[in-house]
Amino acid sequence: MKKPPVNVGEVREVRIVAMGSGGDGIAKVNGFVVFVPGTELNDVVRVRITKVLKKFAFAEVVE
Repeated sequence: MKKPPVNVGEVREVRIVAMGSGGDGIAKVNGFVVFVPGTELNDVVRVRITKVLKKFAFAEVVE
């Protein structure tokens, strides 16, 4: 199994490319899905990775 391309605490600039069923924005980092609450489609935001699982991660928007 490949290691995810993001780590907890990392800050990245991402574009929201889709919306999840729960209303969270979905960004991709090297094809890896990152859920970002409080975002809208096509937003470009700086995020901090808060949790990394095998197939996806969670992040929060940072200023």
